[in-house]
Amino acid sequence: MSVTVYGDSRSGNCQKVRWVAERMGVDFDWIEVDITSGFTRTADFLAINPAGQVPCLVREDGRVLAQSGAIMLYLAEGSDLIPEDAFDRAKMLEWMFWEQYSHEPAIAVRRFQKVILKKPESEIDPYLMNKGRRALGVMEMRLMAREFFVGEGLTLADLALVAYTRTAPEAGFDLDEFPAVRAWVHRVERELGLDPIGDDLMVEA
Repeated sequence: MSVTVYGDSRSGNCQKVRWVAERMGVDFDWIEVDITSGFTRTADFLAINPAGQVPCLVREDGRVLAQSGAIMLYLAEGSDLIPEDAFDRAKMLEWMFWEQYSHEPAIAVRRFQKVILKKPESEIDPYLMNKGRRALGVMEMRLMAREFFVGEGLTLADLALVAYTRTAPEAGFDLDEFPAVRAWVHRVERELGLDPIGDDLMVEA
């Protein structure tokens, strides 16, 4: 398989796709896209993905796949990142859907405004902090007695959730308040061979 991936390296949604591609040994070309540059709204890019979003995967035959979760599932097909058991597979999807609905809209949005747009705290909706803390609390409860979100090993649920959780300190969230989440972040980083991020509020370039 050889594919082209359009993505912004600052985006957790894009990084998820990169991690799966690398873990699966997929031959891929990464085209860096600055989502603040307006490129995703150009006619050329809209011809590829009418939604004007990254990540976006283009196959050699020209077929296009968008949305990080869908791309991850496609790239990981048949691997141990997707449970064989039907219930566990559904549970993995449950957490992936939850991440996009209840986690990413708070933590990722707050991080984008604070780190990328460099908004002062006074201009950021305080609701985002409250919603993000609730999401981290849900994760903490899930991880108090287990190492990964589904089953005994790493799945796409972990990759989906770790992308923005590991950068949550950049958005102002204190992971010391969620020790099980913090330990899980480091565990997943080791599994993926990633340099630890978060302890020193590192910002991705």
